[in-house]
Amino acid sequence: MVGADEGDDLATAPASYAAATLLVDASGAVAAWSSNAERLLGYPAEEVIGQPVGALLAAEERQRFPAYARKSREEEAWVGLLSARHRDGHESRLRVRVCSLQKGGEDRTWLVIAKNLSRSPGWYMSRPVIERMISQSPIGTAVVDTDLRYVWSNAALERFGGGSLERRLGRRLGEVQPGIDVERLEDQMRQVLRTGQPIIDYEHTGHPRSDPRHEHAHSLSFVRLEDEDGRPLGVYYTVIDITDRYRALRRLTLLDKASKNIGRTMDILRTAQEAAEVAVPDFADAVNVDLLEAVTKGDEPAPGPIRGASTIRLRRSGRCSVTPPPGSDISVEVGELAVYHSWSPPIRCLATGESWIAEEMDPQEPVWSAGVQAGRTLRFGDFGFHTAMAVPIRARGVTLGVATFFRGRQTDAFDRGDLRLAEEFLGRAAVCIDNARRYTREREAALVLQRSLIPRGLRGQGAVEVASCYRPADDMAGVGGDWFDVIPLSGAQVALVVGEVAGQGIEAAAIMGRLRTAVQTLADLDLRPQDLLAHLDDLVVRVSREGSAGHQASGEKALGATCLYLIYDPVTRRCSMASAGHPGPVILKPDGTVDYPQLPGGPALGVSGLPFDSAELLLEEGSILALYTDGLLIAGEDDREAERTEGQGRLGQALTSFRGAELESLGQAVVDELVPGRPVDDVALLLARTRALGPDRVATWELLTDPAVVSRAREMATRQLSQWGLDELIFSTELIVSELVTNAIRHASGPLNLRLIRERSLICEVSDSSSTSPHLRHARTTDEGGRGLFLISQLTDRWGARYTPKGKVIWTEQPLTPEGVGR
Repeated sequence: MVGADEGDDLATAPASYAAATLLVDASGAVAAWSSNAERLLGYPAEEVIGQPVGALLAAEERQRFPAYARKSREEEAWVGLLSARHRDGHESRLRVRVCSLQKGGEDRTWLVIAKNLSRSPGWYMSRPVIERMISQSPIGTAVVDTDLRYVWSNAALERFGGGSLERRLGRRLGEVQPGIDVERLEDQMRQVLRTGQPIIDYEHTGHPRSDPRHEHAHSLSFVRLEDEDGRPLGVYYTVIDITDRYRALRRLTLLDKASKNIGRTMDILRTAQEAAEVAVPDFADAVNVDLLEAVTKGDEPAPGPIRGASTIRLRRSGRCSVTPPPGSDISVEVGELAVYHSWSPPIRCLATGESWIAEEMDPQEPVWSAGVQAGRTLRFGDFGFHTAMAVPIRARGVTLGVATFFRGRQTDAFDRGDLRLAEEFLGRAAVCIDNARRYTREREAALVLQRSLIPRGLRGQGAVEVASCYRPADDMAGVGGDWFDVIPLSGAQVALVVGEVAGQGIEAAAIMGRLRTAVQTLADLDLRPQDLLAHLDDLVVRVSREGSAGHQASGEKALGATCLYLIYDPVTRRCSMASAGHPGPVILKPDGTVDYPQLPGGPALGVSGLPFDSAELLLEEGSILALYTDGLLIAGEDDREAERTEGQGRLGQALTSFRGAELESLGQAVVDELVPGRPVDDVALLLARTRALGPDRVATWELLTDPAVVSRAREMATRQLSQWGLDELIFSTELIVSELVTNAIRHASGPLNLRLIRERSLICEVSDSSSTSPHLRHARTTDEGGRGLFLISQLTDRWGARYTPKGKVIWTEQPLTPEGVGR
């Protein structure tokens, strides 16, 4: 249909250029004739109205007129060029637009608009003009017939190789361009011939004859050529070289792929392998990534190029190829040492810090590796490689290693553009590798510190049988301050402690070490659990204030630390415990039932300054106490309290399920059951099976505060040692008992108690109602007294005092031989 804009333009055009309009009825006769039509062709209206419109056309156009009419009826509109006969006999070339004035049906009237092209420069171009324009176009253009054989091409197409038009005529595309995918291109041509739909901007890559060693990209467009009846005559196509755009896109694609796929983990070898996999197969056929051995361990390499590069130790950290190369049975695998000849390009790259490229390699050149077995000389021709590059891996001014690239299947040789691309994407990979190296160093340091502070030997006491399981988090963020300890106390008692410092990393582990040391020191004072936590709370507050004054984050990390402290007495089987924001233990009883004791809620350390309270339980012999950190129960951060409660239930079920196992195996089984392979937080589990000291191992006497009772105390102690078969300790024990009872009578009041305990050592205790503490003195030669405690310190392994609500207890420990322990 004619647009309104066009009609407006025609109405305002000069008469010599104005369009002529006429109406044609359904029979093809002229029904109306305008004055412009008369000026255009010279016929007055009375001569043409009622006459067939085809009579106005030139002789050659009359033969094609039926086709034009049929096309107009099918499409309800038609636009084209026609030659009309003027009344004076000359022909006029017209641009004609025909459109129907009614929709559908056979009885339709047609509007015809015609314009004289000879009077409108730019509307009409002769065939010589068009041929000259196409032949001189910088865009490669060609025409093939329905058999896809060349019938015409312009000079611009010769730039792609394949020769001139004379060499192309009658040939197929594959005969003039064997280095491209002819089948795909001819499929596009056949599709255009079959459907008539043009294909625009079809991109294709190949190796044209003009540059067979390098891959080029082209954009092709295909259009079907038809005769007047719409029958296909062939295909007209154009070719544009888009290699620069293609290579730029490939570069961006590779860099985008590198940014998405390199550095997804903090594992050095995995990151190096990701770098190799990014480059294969789109950029290279084989890639090796070799890192300095120090880098793979997380150590800091020296800045700048490497001195003495020929003796440097490289470790294969990444490797990828399209297919296993020949000789792969002797090639260097990931994780193995990669040894190169001193003259090889990788060593030169390390020494100079500069990249190396060989666009065409000698097939007879020996491989660079110096680790090939004797008698087997491999050459690059054996692998099919014909071009190679070696690029140093550098980040932050430090050389981390070298990467080598090879092509064999890809026929394109590496060029300087490829070298720049390799350097750019390896630059990004190097930052990821260096980040992984730094992470490895920090994580190893944190783990070493953390593990050095976690006790390995949990022996030295007989009150409980203990086993532990510690599993660090897989990620750096999970290396934190989880800790536990088993501390022998006086009177055969034992302290079990577990705690967790808020935060992660080396600082959290260091804070954990300070807290653990403080707990051990405070435990030596034989403080009650609630008193020990109060002192520990004061320490955390002080550390926090010191850190704030020094603007150190470590002080803040100490705040919010949690701790559970528990004391078990095997003589009374009583267990007292207090918590500073830490979950209580889970207890597996000998009959298989599980108890979840409720402790008085205590605040986390350094948070509120509120007092702590304790709870006391009577345990059956053989009960298993499970102390743990949150990592055993909690998998995430959502609703930790609810997850902790559910986790305690799962812990109890796991203890019940595996209760028949040895204690060490029980701990491993429980952690494997509750903790995934890669925990999000550190996991610490301490298991303690209680023991009891029966009456046959404990002797207790109540004494009066009378000096005469000293000899009686020595006699009772001697008699008890004889019954236990510890005669070798009678002499020293008499001296100890005599000194302790004498001091109690002299300095205290009220009833005295003497207790002997045969455990891993012989324990002698004297309790009184006084709260004064004895002090070791260094008596002068002329002093008559003051040597008692000095003698005790020489006769015992250790001695000390602990305070009770009713007074104090002075205690000593003497070592027992294995025979004495077992008696």
